[in-house]
Amino acid sequence: MSTVTEAPADSRVQAARPSYRVSGPRVLRSEWAKLWSLRSTWITLGLALVFMVAFGLIASARYKSGIGSGRPMDKDFADATAVSLSLFGTNFAQLALGVLGVLVAAGEYSTGMIRSTLAAVPRRLPVLWSKAAVFGVIALVLSSVGAIVVFLFGSVIVSGTPAALSLSDAGVVRSLLGAGLYLGLVGVVGVALGALLRSVAGGISVLVGALMLVPGLVSLLPGSWRDNISPYLPSNAGESVFTLHNSAPALSAGAGLAVFIGWTVLALAAAAYRLTRTDV
Repeated sequence: MSTVTEAPADSRVQAARPSYRVSGPRVLRSEWAKLWSLRSTWITLGLALVFMVAFGLIASARYKSGIGSGRPMDKDFADATAVSLSLFGTNFAQLALGVLGVLVAAGEYSTGMIRSTLAAVPRRLPVLWSKAAVFGVIALVLSSVGAIVVFLFGSVIVSGTPAALSLSDAGVVRSLLGAGLYLGLVGVVGVALGALLRSVAGGISVLVGALMLVPGLVSLLPGSWRDNISPYLPSNAGESVFTLHNSAPALSAGAGLAVFIGWTVLALAAAAYRLTRTDV
């Protein structure tokens, strides 16, 4: 006579429960979902695109009207090209993307959601890498598309003027894609500052200071000091990436990109150190 033994209830429940494992792609999908679930993401990305396109077209239109007026050209537009006019809004777009990058990381600290995030991903660093990668790629794609679109329309506006250029001219494509790469890295720097300082206000303050205030202060230094320091500042090194023709003491496009990547890595390394060494 055989005896049928019934499995314990807890073992049946445990067998029916699916097993999940934390992996890089899953962390990336999580950060992607969190990013697009925020209304501020859509608004700020839209503002960045509007800044790039609107200010680029305004600068191109102003140059065109100045050429046709017969009056002396403003010194800010005297040596302008279709590339520099189209990318006139880059400095405004970098603020929008940098601020959003800070919000991506520091926003979770202000709401307390970072505890749930790190409970799901105990190793911590994949969270930082995923946040930086997801937002950096989004900022890169958006900025590159915006730069190309505004150049195509802007070049039509300035056609027939000394500033006219086409995509086939030397350095044009490199400058447009360089602007997208620079703005993508600015977004990564914003994420790093948000994770490092864990404060939205603090991260934005440091970002604005590094990109806009410090270059102004360095310009007050004696000429020899200024020429040796200014090219290596984050904003000036980044600007050399998308400038069509660099002149001394500015860095070349390749050197400027290397310097700005170095600043980005430094910010990420500081954020990673604090994330792994301190409590949330």
